Amino acid sequence: MSKEDKTPSQQEAEAAVRTLIEWAGDDPDREGMLDTPKRVAKAYQDWFSGYDEDPNDYLHRTFQEVEDYDEMVTLRGIDFESHCEHHIALITGKAYVAYLPTNRVVGISKLARVVDVYARRFQVQEKMTAQIANSIEEVLQPKGVGVVIVARHACMTTRGVHKSNVDMVTSTMTGSFRTSDATRSEFLNTIGNLSVDR
Repeated sequence: MSKEDKTPSQQEAEAAVRTLIEWAGDDPDREGMLDTPKRVAKAYQDWFSGYDEDPNDYLHRTFQEVEDYDEMVTLRGIDFESHCEHHIALITGKAYVAYLPTNRVVGISKLARVVDVYARRFQVQEKMTAQIANSIEEVLQPKGVGVVIVARHACMTTRGVHKSNVDMVTSTMTGSFRTSDATRSEFLNTIGNLSVDR
C-alpha cells in the first residue's frame, strides 16, 4: 500500500478538525469557525511538508573548487519552527550546524534546508538534532559534524508545568567534533552563548 493510499483525504482531515472543535466545546458552524477546518488542514500541509522531501537531496550538489579549503564551516542561528510529536505543540528554536569538509563543500543554504525538512515533521528535539547531523555525515562524508539546537517547547510553556523562557539545548557531534577537544571547543566558541531569543 502506497503513502497516497493511506493518506486521508482533505475532507477527512477537515472532518477531524470539526470533531476537535466540537470536543473542545465550540460550534464549528458558527461564523468565525466556518472555514477553520479548511485553514487548519492547509496549515498542516505547510507545517508538515518535510514528509514530502528527502533532506539528502539538498546535499548532493557540492563544490570541489574551493582551493583545498578544509577548515570548519559553521552556520549560526538557523531559525526553525517544528511541532512536538507528543502534543503537536509548537517548538521554536535555532540550529547551529558545522562540518569539517574533506574535498568538497555544499552551498550554505542547503544546510538550512536540511534543518527545515526535519523541522517540518512531528519531532523530538533530540531526534531532530541527530537526524540533521547524520544526514550531513552520510552525504558529505566530512571529517566531522557538529549540530547544536536550542529551542523552546510550547508543550512545556503553555500546558503542564507552565514554565516559560526555558530553553532546551541538544547536541550531536560526529568524527573530529567528538574525538578532538580542540575541534569541539572551536565550534562551541564560534556559536557563542545560546538562546532562542538571541
